Amino acid sequence: MASKRDYYEVLGVPRNAGLDEIKKSYRQAALKFHPDRNPGDKQAETKFKEAAEAYEVLSDSEKRARYDQYGHDGLAAGGFGPRGFSSTDDIFEAFGDIFGDLFGFGRQRQRRGASLRVEVELAFEEAAKGVERTIEVRRHEVCKTCGGSGAKSGTQPSECPLCGGHGQVLQGGGFFTIRTTCPRCHGTGKHIKDPCKPCGGGGMVREKAEIKVTIPAGIDTETRLRVAGQGEPSPEGGGRGDLFVDVTVKPHPFFERDGNNLFCELPVSFVQTALGADVEVPTLDGKASVKIPRGTPAGQVFRLRGKGLPDVGGRGTGDLLVRLAIDVPKNLTKEQETLLREYAKSEKIEVKPRKKGLLDKIKDIFEG
Repeated sequence: MASKRDYYEVLGVPRNAGLDEIKKSYRQAALKFHPDRNPGDKQAETKFKEAAEAYEVLSDSEKRARYDQYGHDGLAAGGFGPRGFSSTDDIFEAFGDIFGDLFGFGRQRQRRGASLRVEVELAFEEAAKGVERTIEVRRHEVCKTCGGSGAKSGTQPSECPLCGGHGQVLQGGGFFTIRTTCPRCHGTGKHIKDPCKPCGGGGMVREKAEIKVTIPAGIDTETRLRVAGQGEPSPEGGGRGDLFVDVTVKPHPFFERDGNNLFCELPVSFVQTALGADVEVPTLDGKASVKIPRGTPAGQVFRLRGKGLPDVGGRGTGDLLVRLAIDVPKNLTKEQETLLREYAKSEKIEVKPRKKGLLDKIKDIFEG
């Protein structure tokens, strides 16, 4: 499969181009390669769609930032990818407002259905490794009783008498007229004398749907995934809208995240840092070994490469950074305390005197 061209190259703009410059360049490209101006030219149609895809990404600040950082692969992996225009009608619907009526951009077309949004909460481990979730949504489906016509079984809708089935009416007179949605049929162009009971004449009924969503490994909180074509159906016969999945990741009790890197604090004893030791560190994949050299100070950070989180764009894996923290024992045995006091004495370190127990205090009284 041929690789995609750089979006800035497609529109012929520099990488620091402003929105107005991007819009102007897209308009010029779209008019140049417009199907009405190039009938039967498949190459022009391809360039027309390519320009629309580039404009969709570069005119969206979030998608553009993602593209600038990760390129085409990063857009796809993070759920920021362009919608993928299957036809020129999709492009007319998406961007027709910036062209007016030039070359038929303003003509009445079938609109896509509305988009849906759901929220998904993931465990930290699920986000790290990726997971497939089945998401339940309630959305409209074509009425099985009337097949979406909205008319009672055995009947058919008739043409709207006001707009003549066009869905729009002209208002005004003389040199100035405007086209508006028909107030009688609300743009459908149909008149239903006997409506279908299950859908009330709307042609749609609300039902539960289960949709499988693949969540990529390394995803982070506040990431939005787009599942194309899983939203509401179009009441005018156009394509379905999209389903947007907003992801929230639960915090981990041991690890903290910074991008693709993980941080943790590992409690070790003074003896281990003074004399050196091999200690085990928990990771997302099990346990790893860290070699603590003799005389390592508290707070020393060790980097375990490749033990962090995978990049959601497929560009490697982050690191695990382990910070040593001295674990001070609260309860010492008499032998341990004696040894520590001997060590302090050898180093001429001032420490608090031994805390006397009740028997020691009584002995001191009798000995005067």
